Amino acid sequence: MASFMPEVEAGFDRDVVVIEDQAIIMPDGCRLSARIWMPKDAEQAPVPVILEHLPYRKRDGTIVRDSLTHPWMAGQGYACVRVDMRGNGDSEGLMADEYTPQELQDACDVIAWATAQPWCSGTAGMMGISWGGFNGLQVAALRPPALKAIITICSTVDRFADDIHFKGGCLLGENFGWAANMLSYSSRPPDPMLLDDRWREIWLERLENMPFLAKEWISRQTRDAYWKHGSVCEDYSAIEAAVLSIGGWHDGYRNTISHLVENIEAPVKGIVGPWIHKYPHYAGPEPRIGFLQEAKRWWDRWLKGVDNGAGELPAYRTWLMDSIAPERWFDARPGRWIAEAEWPSLAVKTTHLTLGDGILGETPISEPVAISSPVDCGAEGGEFFPFAYGPEFPGEQTRDDLKSACFDGAELVAPLDIVGAPKLRLRLSSDKPMAQLAVRLCDLRPDGTSAMITMGVLNLTHRNSSETPELLTPDETFETTVTLDQIAYRIPAGHRLRIAVSTSYWPFIWPSPERATISLEAGTLELPVRSKLADQDECSFEKPVGAAHWEHENLRPSQSVRSSETDPETGVVKTVIFNDAGENRDLAHGLISGSTTHETWSIHPDDPQSATAHIRWEQTGGRDDWRTHTVAEMEMRCDRNWFYLIGTLSATENDTQVFERKWSERIARRFV
Repeated sequence: MASFMPEVEAGFDRDVVVIEDQAIIMPDGCRLSARIWMPKDAEQAPVPVILEHLPYRKRDGTIVRDSLTHPWMAGQGYACVRVDMRGNGDSEGLMADEYTPQELQDACDVIAWATAQPWCSGTAGMMGISWGGFNGLQVAALRPPALKAIITICSTVDRFADDIHFKGGCLLGENFGWAANMLSYSSRPPDPMLLDDRWREIWLERLENMPFLAKEWISRQTRDAYWKHGSVCEDYSAIEAAVLSIGGWHDGYRNTISHLVENIEAPVKGIVGPWIHKYPHYAGPEPRIGFLQEAKRWWDRWLKGVDNGAGELPAYRTWLMDSIAPERWFDARPGRWIAEAEWPSLAVKTTHLTLGDGILGETPISEPVAISSPVDCGAEGGEFFPFAYGPEFPGEQTRDDLKSACFDGAELVAPLDIVGAPKLRLRLSSDKPMAQLAVRLCDLRPDGTSAMITMGVLNLTHRNSSETPELLTPDETFETTVTLDQIAYRIPAGHRLRIAVSTSYWPFIWPSPERATISLEAGTLELPVRSKLADQDECSFEKPVGAAHWEHENLRPSQSVRSSETDPETGVVKTVIFNDAGENRDLAHGLISGSTTHETWSIHPDDPQSATAHIRWEQTGGRDDWRTHTVAEMEMRCDRNWFYLIGTLSATENDTQVFERKWSERIARRFV
């Protein structure tokens, strides 16, 4: 895979100083650790503050992107405050869960502390990707007085419907995967160089109180108060700060931009590129953009009051992707930038296509179509959010198409620009009380390949409500709608559209307890089509730039491997993923950090209860005379009525074990 590091921009408007470990004491006495970049003369000419509040360790976890971003922004006249959340990195305290009231209140208290400093002008912004994008939105909804603007990247407005836990009421495989991830991430010790003799006490207390988040996240199978907390879609009007929302078509959080631009009354703009789960000045695939320049324009307008036209930019700017042969990874995605002055756009109209006897057009189905996919269907789905760990994109779809009911359109006589969220309205019945659907919109190319355009999933017990799901009455006909993810995609003349419908999508979603047969009686595809064909870019961005890259020594190179294999004796299908992030030494403070991940997802095509996931994370760290090693290992399996979770966490210091804990949990299956 290619490296996507931006060009280094030498020389800034103002000289920058860095505070490596700024103590920020919370009202309850907890010490948070922050790294701060600011202009050297900030006390003489105070500047606004930009907060990034994360659990991912500023000392080593986010240091690559921090090095690119925060010094550059500080050189433009801002104080960038990168805080380790309590219970993580070099901060004290304990972390109980994601997006807790305590986490959000800590961010408000950090803003209050920062804006009271002599180097701050009194206004603040929040910026972040993923976790930082989530809590930026959530803090904005709390309206701390000094917070005037945010930049939220790869985030969500709905923690149940559009996060890493559930989607369409289906249990995502990444719900379990992310719980294993966080068990590993939060197990690492603080840096003794910053905390002296207190570091070991803090580390052991952190390990002893480590939450087993898989139990919490998997047990909450309906959209209850737990998920509504932090879901800003509950009250968009609570957000009064100006919002710049950014995402990528190859990321799991691609719908948020449209939702925010459509619903927020405060100043709001959206940008969607072809990117993965990364900041857009170094994300792939190309084209990358001058994100830092876009951010500066946003901050200048809303934190400094500069009349620079940021408020008059198009409401929605996105990369309209061209059709290309599907690959598990590609460095560049051809297409063009389009811009909509308002969103939803009056230029996007709905085209209706009817599901017929294997066709997609005007003639309806003559006889019900029975669909009962092998439960290993979904192998070509790709990762929920690709993260530059090797072959992560959706592959060539024919393998999954053959396990689905497919409806193919006629050969297009003219290009079609799909911009928005397609919907598939269906009339159907199920022979089991629980069933699920996966719907893929594919591009059938003249070269014979099937490329995924976008997809959606639906747990049919959630057909009417995710707050109060209902079991299906076997063989009773009902109507429902599957909403696919937002997309901007040009399908050329000579290509054909395909709708592929399956009753499983492993390992993207966990299968229903029984293999159901769906009887599909009728369906209509509602396709959002942009009437104006763009023959050139309708907007442009500056080239990607950044500050000096992180200075480090590579001790072990990174590598990623993904494979699928079928046991010839048992028929069990295994997807095996190995990611080695490598190991590196920071040349400034000497801290070593590295990690590896092993994942195995197993299932028998005829037995949904055979589904098993196993993940092992290892983290290494320390310095030459002091080394730490943590191992987080988790396994999940199921039967008709229960999920079974096993977890272990161990930690060693200089090859001596200092901690071990085991979990064994049984979680009732209610509606998944």
